[in-house]
Amino acid sequence: MEPYEILLYSLMTEKAVGMATSENKLTFAVSKNANKEEIANAVEKAYKVKVQKVVTQRTFKGLKKAIVRLDSQFSAEEIASRIGAF
Repeated sequence: MEPYEILLYSLMTEKAVGMATSENKLTFAVSKNANKEEIANAVEKAYKVKVQKVVTQRTFKGLKKAIVRLDSQFSAEEIASRIGAF
């Protein structure tokens, strides 16, 4: 699958912005069929970063969210501003 078939859009709630600035994490809405390895590969390929960890959640509305922690040599704030999330 292509990265943009897995990563649907970035989620920028107040909590997600706080995680981007303080914990170096980005939050995405992802395909319901994607697993953690596919999500990590999609983020690495799309944004040219190294992913440290992926945590997934399903919401009551049926959305699958992925919280992606970036390696310390990359800035989640910089990536978020580059994709227009900030």
